[in-house]
Amino acid sequence: MEKAQPALRLSIAADKPGARISPAMWGIFFEDINFGADGGLCAELVKNRSFEFPEPLMGWSKISPSHARGQLSIQHDGPFAPANPNYLRIESRATAPFGVANEGFRGMGVRQGEAYHFSAHIRNVSGSPSVRVALYSAQGHLLDSVQLQGFSSDWKKCTAVLNPQSTDAKARLYVLVDGEGVVDVDLVSLFPEHTWRNRIGGLRADMVQLLADLKPGFLRFPGGCIVEGSVLDYRYQWKNTVGPVEDRKLVINRWNYEFLHRPAPDYYQSFALGFFEFFQLCEDIGAQPLPIVNCGMACQFNSCELVPLDQLGSYVQDALDLIEFADGPADSTWGKLRAQMGHPEPFNMNMIGVGNEQWGPQYVERYNVFAAAIKAKHPEMKLVAATGSDATIFPNGKAEIEYLWSEWRALEPEIVDEHFYRYPEWFAENANLYDSYDRNGPRLLVGEYAAQSVGVASPDNRNNWKTALSEAAFMTGLERNADLVVMSCYAPLFGHKEAWQWTPNLIWCDNLCVYGTPNYYVQKAFSTNRGDVILPVHLSGGEADSQPSCFASATRDEAAGEIIVKVVNTGAERITAGLTINGASQLKSTGLAMTLSGELAAENSLEEPRKIAPVSATVAGVKPEFTYTFEPYSLTVLRLGERA
Repeated sequence: MEKAQPALRLSIAADKPGARISPAMWGIFFEDINFGADGGLCAELVKNRSFEFPEPLMGWSKISPSHARGQLSIQHDGPFAPANPNYLRIESRATAPFGVANEGFRGMGVRQGEAYHFSAHIRNVSGSPSVRVALYSAQGHLLDSVQLQGFSSDWKKCTAVLNPQSTDAKARLYVLVDGEGVVDVDLVSLFPEHTWRNRIGGLRADMVQLLADLKPGFLRFPGGCIVEGSVLDYRYQWKNTVGPVEDRKLVINRWNYEFLHRPAPDYYQSFALGFFEFFQLCEDIGAQPLPIVNCGMACQFNSCELVPLDQLGSYVQDALDLIEFADGPADSTWGKLRAQMGHPEPFNMNMIGVGNEQWGPQYVERYNVFAAAIKAKHPEMKLVAATGSDATIFPNGKAEIEYLWSEWRALEPEIVDEHFYRYPEWFAENANLYDSYDRNGPRLLVGEYAAQSVGVASPDNRNNWKTALSEAAFMTGLERNADLVVMSCYAPLFGHKEAWQWTPNLIWCDNLCVYGTPNYYVQKAFSTNRGDVILPVHLSGGEADSQPSCFASATRDEAAGEIIVKVVNTGAERITAGLTINGASQLKSTGLAMTLSGELAAENSLEEPRKIAPVSATVAGVKPEFTYTFEPYSLTVLRLGERA
């Protein structure tokens, strides 16, 4: 009896390689949403450390036992840092320790056995008091304390090291005055000693490690809608985010008030994570920097405020100065600042985005001004233009996108950015979206995309396996069209479990732990198995000829000498497929399979961080023609070695 032939056939033309795949094909996008910077990637534990919030004591509370006598006040005369003029004055009458406690970002996560570096600028006003710095647990247990003394009438940076005696996710920092007297306090800080690469004042190591593990090709920053601001006064101004931290001016975060259903009245940007740190992070994780600059337009979902064309000069100059900060010589104005911050060598930035999610003729007019100025001075710089937000969620969306594309084909920016926030089914149904796109125009960045299980901006959206699997199907289409789609990234990146404004997100954290979602592991499967050239694939037979539940792409890793095949099965049944590798008669007999699979509703969590995670296995019997069974609801990556 003849053996039954597989109903599905997957043919790969290994002898007909297509376009080369951009090293920046799979990247990451950072926006300060969901407490992604302060309270997230930035390892600073103190909220409102310079008392610059509109309510200067937000995040702080008075510590005053019943028999303590004292007073707190916010002062402005003779500040330590003119850019941040507020400071706290603590007056104690010595009846008992008196002062303040900081709550951190929904608490402070501290670990037993790790050191935490406290610093503050302190000035003695009267008397000769000492200052006690202490960590207390959420239950009120003293974790550690240090006494500071010897202050003068001038501002002095005082430091101490705290070593908590137990681990606590909700610790609080106390700053107490002992003895009679008055002291001024500013720029209060508490950083873990263990940061990414152990940099003083650095980034949270476990969160950066998840980014590094993605091996991203680029990092798009700092947003997102915060680039625009709801009004122009709240736009992202990169020059306020570099230099000494005390010179970085606070601004309200637009996600503080964007959603009625998720207000965050304590959400501000201190810029402890600024543009230098972004560039440094790119270098650390091997990602090309893609900064986005404001083009003279506030968010068109909010105020639609515009800078008149004849007043764009300072905005354009900011973009030119940013290029100099990133790449200019160490003796140039902005290159000198970069060198003073510890990086005399250029960051090798070669692309810049003009505007985030703008649309309409007013955007094109402003883009043209920026493009002319940037190209005149930096013809090597690649420009990224926008197509607005997802066509389904902004006014007259489809028509606006068609208008912008007609402009971009004439103006020829190197890259055009498209965004998609849709139901999971849309992503699978549109895996072939780019098959028929015009190859004569600009290349594409799919700069924000994520499957929305309920609806855009719904608080009920889930990072479940169904959303991740649908994105995987879509990503096979991005990879098959890598001649056109040269960059892509999921959005948003981070979400704090107790302080989020938007869901879904790629990575979630609390004050102590971090985990990747199923969507994260899909991104990682593609980014760490990229390949160098596209190999044509063809699915035929059975369901491939009707309503598909199987999606595929293939590439070749030239250095490893391997063919990489990615197959997504969105169906509830196993699929046994016949694979034909045309033009590869010398395949190694064993290969490697990495599989992600699970129930569609499955999610990862702090308690089960790898409920959906990759499982690796050896593949035996590899030949130019062989069969392989793909699990239900699965993404499978096959690495098949070619003999030299």
